[in-house]
Amino acid sequence: MTSPPPQPPPPGSNPAPDSAADPHPEPGPLVVLFGATAGALGPDLGSDETDLILLVWQVVEPRSRQVGTLHKSLIRAEAAALSPQCREASGLSADSLARAEPLDKVLQQFSQLVSGDIALLGGGPYVLCTDGQQLLRQVLHPEASRKNLVLPDTFFSFYDLRREFHVQRPSTRLARDLTVATMAQELGLETDATEDDFGVWEVKTMVAVILHLLEGPSGELFSKPEVIKQKYETGPCSKADVVDSETVVRARGLPWQSSDQDVARFFKGLNIARGGVALCLNAQGRRNGEALIRFEDSEQRDLALQRHKHHMGVRYIEVYKATGEEFVKIAGGTSLEVARFLSREDQVILRLRGLPFSAGPTDVLDFLGPECPVTGGADGLLFVRHPDGRPTGDAFALFACEELAQAALRRHKGMLGKRYIELFRSTAAEVQQVLNRYASSPLLPTLTAPLLPIPFPLAAGTGRDCVRLRGLPYTATIEDILSFLGEAAADIRPHGVHMVLNQQGRPSGDAFIQMTSAERALATAQRCHKKVMKERYVEVVPCSTEEMSRVLMGGTLGRSGMSPPPCKLPCLSPPAYATFQATPTLIPTETAALYPSSALLPAARVPAAATPVAYYPGPATQLYMNYTAYYPSPPVSPTTMGYLTTPSAALASAPTSVLSQPGALVRMQGVPYTAGMKDLLSVFQAYQLVPDDYTSLMPVGDPSRTVLQAPKEWRSSALNLVASC
Repeated sequence: MTSPPPQPPPPGSNPAPDSAADPHPEPGPLVVLFGATAGALGPDLGSDETDLILLVWQVVEPRSRQVGTLHKSLIRAEAAALSPQCREASGLSADSLARAEPLDKVLQQFSQLVSGDIALLGGGPYVLCTDGQQLLRQVLHPEASRKNLVLPDTFFSFYDLRREFHVQRPSTRLARDLTVATMAQELGLETDATEDDFGVWEVKTMVAVILHLLEGPSGELFSKPEVIKQKYETGPCSKADVVDSETVVRARGLPWQSSDQDVARFFKGLNIARGGVALCLNAQGRRNGEALIRFEDSEQRDLALQRHKHHMGVRYIEVYKATGEEFVKIAGGTSLEVARFLSREDQVILRLRGLPFSAGPTDVLDFLGPECPVTGGADGLLFVRHPDGRPTGDAFALFACEELAQAALRRHKGMLGKRYIELFRSTAAEVQQVLNRYASSPLLPTLTAPLLPIPFPLAAGTGRDCVRLRGLPYTATIEDILSFLGEAAADIRPHGVHMVLNQQGRPSGDAFIQMTSAERALATAQRCHKKVMKERYVEVVPCSTEEMSRVLMGGTLGRSGMSPPPCKLPCLSPPAYATFQATPTLIPTETAALYPSSALLPAARVPAAATPVAYYPGPATQLYMNYTAYYPSPPVSPTTMGYLTTPSAALASAPTSVLSQPGALVRMQGVPYTAGMKDLLSVFQAYQLVPDDYTSLMPVGDPSRTVLQAPKEWRSSALNLVASC
């Protein structure tokens, strides 16, 4: 649809004022642009991720006050279903859209027609002018990104008519609350109420508003266009930076292999701050599908929130508000080495994982090869190390351009020595996170000494008198294991069932069983290997007590053999620390001093000479464990032994209902004030319990402390738990 073209200005005439004498020269040609999608309209335009179906535009020459031809083009939508709101407002049908041109063809026509109109009106570079930010930022740029279309440079700057109007009339309502109709009403303009062609009325009214604003003092009118960034810029972030919480969002559900450029592409059209994409890592140092994104202003953040549940490939992405503190915690760093590494701008960062511990810069550069040189050679490599200087097998590399990074990524899972190396795209925020994780604290929290000692020995030895159960359901209990073993359960040693927990204190799917002899362990493995427990097959393999002890102490035991627990490394292990020893010990001397001799078990069960056995290292020992290290769990078995009894002072204050039950009381000291019932019971979670009986609270001897736990009966041993802070 076109209107009669205007007459060109007479030859030699120049109605434009002298820009050299005018401190605020009038702007060049403006292209007033209106668009609509097949879904929501108005302030929600683009929030439903629907395709563009209509463009209407007209050229305005501010200096001569002339206007060009009005054009209207329909666009073929891939999903031709129109929303009821769009169908009612536009009067369009799916058939008319099916006959329209695709978006790339319409954009070519747009450029040609605008260039022709500009030539008739005197020439010069033009700038788009829209009603609000949504058309370009939320509709055109995201759709062009999804369809892999390259937009002309003219679509990366525009004037927002609402903001320009608010500059001239600041006393009116906020810019985001203005509409074309309200702006015309504020100016007292008469509009053509008979115009029912969808989009045409809006463009004509916008042109009238622009011409009216130009009649008054121009000042800063149409002098500072809005800019849409064409490329995301990487950069470092410091822990000292102050980030406005009104500019940060959290994106959840990202594909694990997505990079910062993929996140920036998802938010195409919105201006992300330099270094404003921080991919989050989980406890194992791998991406967890979340990212924190920092935008340049709060208006960009509000538009980003409208992309909630938009799609990245086949996955929908959830977008929520976040805080500046969260962003700095993830992306900020304090290391000068990292700051120097990230100081080079416009570099592509790759992460290398699985490097041999002996690998140096020369080895990595030779692995990558001359076809993908690292920026700065060895200076473009950053090796990640533990606080004591030991290598972690991770490194980061800088590349000058995307082509070199793509060439390096083709070396993914290539061999360096006897190890294959993984390569991934990375970000400045990921570099900070990984370095912070290794530099500031151990990978696992420091383990503390047990509240009470384990009252039985674990004899060391290399005889394969144990079996390892691998692949247990996480919901498996001791009864499930005994039922799984069947007749072999009768050959389990007292306290011979060890459930291995992960670093969160949850079942890891592994367990160790101490059998009465190596022959019984081998027979059990042959009989039960790959039997099914709760729809999962369980591997049962023989192992030695030494191997079991190493795993319970934090080492690993894989198909390729044993690795020692990190606390056994010479550089980390205190001289006095000993692992499970042949000489059994029930009670450390410092713990025995807390109890009178009458409160201990009969002497027949306690060795006369004892060296403390520790399931855990001492409280002052820092353990820098690997990510796969296990926590030990209390060993249990169907045939239980005795436990420490409670001091008589504590027995005097215990209720009669509890003392009448068989067994003994155990006092737990040093319990956190915030600990609850589940926290205390989790300490003994591997023991088998009879049904709950929470009938009363049990005060202990200290009247100034608060009781945190109700009684719990323990099967066989009938152990009742009493806790005080």
